[in-house]
Amino acid sequence: MTDPLQGQPSRESWRDRAVTPEQALEGTASGDRIFIGTACATPRTLIAALEDASQPWSDLELVHFLTDGAVPIYNDKPFTRFRHRVFFVGSDTRETVKQGKIDYVPISVSQVRHLIDIGRIPIDLALIQVSPPDEDGMCSLGVSVDLIPAALRKATRVVAEINPAMPRTHGDSRIPLASIDRFVAVESPIIEYLHPPAEQRAKRIARYIARIIDDGSTLQIGLGRIPNEMLKYLDNRRDLGIHTDVITEPVVDLVEKGVVTGREKTVSPGRIVASYCMGTRRLYDFVDDNPVFELQPIESVCDRKTIESNHKMVSVTQAFAIDLTGQVCADQFEGELYGGVSSQPDFIRGAAASEGGKSIICLTSTAVNGESSRIKPALQEGEAVTIARSDVHFVVTEYGIAYLFGRSIRERALALIEIAHPDHREQLLDAAKQRGLLATGQHLKSRKAYPAEQERRATLKGGTEVLLRPTRATDESAMKDLFYNLTPEDIYTRFFTNLKSLTSERAQHLCSVDYEKEMAFAAVVGDWEEETIVGSGCFYVDPSTNLADVAYMIHPDWQGKGLGTVLQQRLMEYARGLGLRGFTADVLAENEKMLAVFEKSGCQVDAKTSSGVLEVTMLFPNSPVSSTQGA
Repeated sequence: MTDPLQGQPSRESWRDRAVTPEQALEGTASGDRIFIGTACATPRTLIAALEDASQPWSDLELVHFLTDGAVPIYNDKPFTRFRHRVFFVGSDTRETVKQGKIDYVPISVSQVRHLIDIGRIPIDLALIQVSPPDEDGMCSLGVSVDLIPAALRKATRVVAEINPAMPRTHGDSRIPLASIDRFVAVESPIIEYLHPPAEQRAKRIARYIARIIDDGSTLQIGLGRIPNEMLKYLDNRRDLGIHTDVITEPVVDLVEKGVVTGREKTVSPGRIVASYCMGTRRLYDFVDDNPVFELQPIESVCDRKTIESNHKMVSVTQAFAIDLTGQVCADQFEGELYGGVSSQPDFIRGAAASEGGKSIICLTSTAVNGESSRIKPALQEGEAVTIARSDVHFVVTEYGIAYLFGRSIRERALALIEIAHPDHREQLLDAAKQRGLLATGQHLKSRKAYPAEQERRATLKGGTEVLLRPTRATDESAMKDLFYNLTPEDIYTRFFTNLKSLTSERAQHLCSVDYEKEMAFAAVVGDWEEETIVGSGCFYVDPSTNLADVAYMIHPDWQGKGLGTVLQQRLMEYARGLGLRGFTADVLAENEKMLAVFEKSGCQVDAKTSSGVLEVTMLFPNSPVSSTQGA
């Protein structure tokens, strides 16, 4: 057979050389290993002919990655005569697993080429789908390149469906017609795929993810409803790039809106690099003969050095379960094989190693019925580890974002419980204590989602910018760092005692709040991965007066910059949203800076002196003077 990457163009009309599917499969023998083309380029006509053939073949094995139609439907049920060796259990093969016809290989798909090259996965016959040849006799692999070049190099025979509906794509997508041993003519629409509409939980997760993606980032978006929903919330970003295993429909919108330009990509600037496409005809028409899109073999796209060379590389992976130490299951769903390792290890590690990169795992906090938590004390039987805990950075649910990398087991467990469903947090907290992951005195007051919408950026004197955000229980260590940077005088004015240390219990009191009867804001600088708390403000509601007691801590290097004032204003804004009338505070008479903050806040300030301490009441503008019951 001619080398499939070096063949000469054919001068014949390809239609004159086409044969029937049955003729194309002649020569197939028992024991053959047959490679099947990927995803929306799955050669369904040839597969149907293979399944319907009258030959008494035995021990045929079909080898494939993600497919659509690799297992035909008979009488509304999937059925195949053959065994399948798969690297991804998709919707068309999931039921067949139960029939004992599927051998799932948990492997990074980028490593499959090596197994083919060394003969560990022999290929006797490759079944693919391509475009008609151009004037040079070159066909295009169209919407799926992925593993096909590796299979063609080693296949004894190549049989193809030639489909005029298949777009011609740029990159490493061209193969000579002369390298195809037999081909059939088909004229059917290219398989289309859209993710089902996202539910509200998925939309909330998508918004959380979008919040941490910066302008100029290069994105890898794995298959999954949530990652693809997230793309819809990036329309206010600038100069995003794409380097991904799969291109899906929402990418078209971002390109048309000018959000995806690739101008800041480090590798292949201005180009969208991928290995296969899954979408509708709109996407296929968009990539057709479009030099912006480069489709490359999966091992090239997933090359670790290439991924990490992209500045601000972001990887988004959807998972099924995670335990309290950070171990992730992404290829088994409720005990059944579903999905695959795919490209996740390569992109997760590559993005983490990228300068300014982010590796993100996302999942809903509970299964569909809401009865079982997907954040678990430990992964259970039937939930294998797909992603090691040492590789996990960001984890996002509809209840917030946890950052795990470099954190201890205790810190990881607390961060994950904080983004679990409120109905399961107490149970998870108890289980973590029983397993020794958390101290017995650990508490978690929040019973709602992290209020990301309450984050604000503020500019201080001199133009320095800080982020004012609600605190989390996991801020305990950072709150201690702030305390140990205070002067003895600062500590005394804040706590009215000469504290020499800040216990974990006291630190939790400062940052673990319920966001309703208690609230705390941290002023932070630095990125997610390297946040430093430079100031904090908190209040605790007295339901009998509808007032809240307020207190502040400001890092000495950040005093005199107006940070106390912006924290006071932020807490006032939040408190008024809760219907509170005002604040109270105990302030040392000599603490003139704090008194000045209160005076500038616009509140009606009243102070009474008792033993050198000012008992201050601050009523918000337009608040009633009389006491009101309830918070």
